[in-house]
Amino acid sequence: MKDQRFKIAHREALIGVVLVIINFAIWFGFAYGLGSGDPTTYTYVFGFPAWFFYSCIAGTGFMILLIWLVMKLFFKEVPFEDEEVEQ
Repeated sequence: MKDQRFKIAHREALIGVVLVIINFAIWFGFAYGLGSGDPTTYTYVFGFPAWFFYSCIAGTGFMILLIWLVMKLFFKEVPFEDEEVEQ
C-alpha cells in the first residue's frame, strides 16, 4: 500500500514546477518582449525601464500573490510521522 503523503507530495511538486514555468514566462516575455527594442525608445515606470519594472518588480509581486493563493487553495498540511496502524 503506497503512502498517501507521496501522492500529495508529487502533486504539490508538479504545482511548484508549473509556478516556476509561469514565473519564467512572465519574466522572459516582459524582459525580451519590451526590452528588445532600441533603448532610446524605452518607456519608464517609476524611473525604471518598463521591461524591467514589469518583468522584475511587478512580476515578482504577482508571483508572490499567486504563490500565496496556490498555497491556500491547493496545498495541505501532512504529518511527517508515520501513522500507527491499530489492530
